[in-house]
Amino acid sequence: MDFEQIYSEHFSGVYKYVLSLSQDEAIAEEVAQETFFKAMRNIGKFSGACKLYVWLCQIAKNTYFSLCQKRKRHASGAGADDLPADTDIEAGYLDRDAAKRLHVLLHDLSEPYKEVFALRVFGELPFSQIGELFGKTDSWARLIFYRAKKQLQEGMR
Repeated sequence: MDFEQIYSEHFSGVYKYVLSLSQDEAIAEEVAQETFFKAMRNIGKFSGACKLYVWLCQIAKNTYFSLCQKRKRHASGAGADDLPADTDIEAGYLDRDAAKRLHVLLHDLSEPYKEVFALRVFGELPFSQIGELFGKTDSWARLIFYRAKKQLQEGMR
């Protein structure tokens, strides 16, 4: 399998995985591109001990977390000017309030609940792939997702 074929088969999945972590399309695109660049340079190191998709997601996850660390170091210079302006304050206030509460609840979830929930809902990954990413079974992923969803539902009451 040549690298162009690997890219065309797995880019969408890796992009969705990173999008589930970052919640930002631009960051997901950047990290996915960097992931395939790193994978291309290191394809000889791929041992085949896991599926190629899982290996790519591991690279993506490490790349994303490295980017987050780099941005944290540079964030001290960021100011209020960097925040997007909300042009219509009243429209959708209740939806935004609920979304904010849900975001805070999701942020406060402990691992692995937070990541499994994000992978399933935002990354649209099947439980089998989520389990594989964690070195667990799909039943484990289902259980963790169920528990995370239950915690979020209780927090929204």
